[in-house]
Amino acid sequence: MTVHFIGAGPGAADLITLRGRDLIASCPVCLYAGSLVPEEILTHAPEDALIVDTASLTLGEIINEMTKANDKGLDVARVHSGDPSLYGAIGEQMRRLDDLGIDYTITPGVPAFAAAAAALKTEFTLPEVSQTVILTRTSMKATAMPNREDLATLGASGATLAIHLSVRNLRNVTAELIPHYGEDCPVAVVFRASWPDEQIIRGTLADIQEKVRTSKITRTALIIVGRVLEAKGYRDSALYHADHVHVLRPKRKA
Repeated sequence: MTVHFIGAGPGAADLITLRGRDLIASCPVCLYAGSLVPEEILTHAPEDALIVDTASLTLGEIINEMTKANDKGLDVARVHSGDPSLYGAIGEQMRRLDDLGIDYTITPGVPAFAAAAAALKTEFTLPEVSQTVILTRTSMKATAMPNREDLATLGASGATLAIHLSVRNLRNVTAELIPHYGEDCPVAVVFRASWPDEQIIRGTLADIQEKVRTSKITRTALIIVGRVLEAKGYRDSALYHADHVHVLRPKRKA
């Protein structure tokens, strides 16, 4: 018996990987995060599969479902939104499965920040604008952030920021970042990236809070901060430049 942690992608049902889809189809038990995983994903499960929405369950109750499946020799599809390595809370599940001697695998999924970049039609790593993307969050009522991972510290890098789980904390987000990025730095808040009701709110660090407040968006949104959002006239990448020589494109004879 194996528990398969599967990243279902950011929202659109057809953004799940082929491997993830096929694993769901092969598992007689499916545990899924109902608040974030679209119901269309469940259509891949076998007709007689036991399907459990874990949105209201505790960690202990989730592990109990896995243990019951293990006792029956039934593989489990444990379906998470986005990519399970990012804010997926799979670490504590794997730790308990290790203690129980239950095998598991991990199948990656399309992360929300990638879906947001697609929605914004933006490359987050533009030459001489930004070559670093930082994925982070703010604490609010959740687990405290580790030392040196506060926004003020991360913002000193000037990198493109993808801030998760923080749309209700925009006041503090903007206050922490304005000293490093400037009030005019572009910001995009992407609500439910790739879902049918996706929304994009664009602004600056100076006005994004008011724009989001007006929109009444309070959850399931990703905050993107950085100059890449409105960059103009940046240099082309060396990758395809005629003078850039590499093993697959050797120097041409004159």
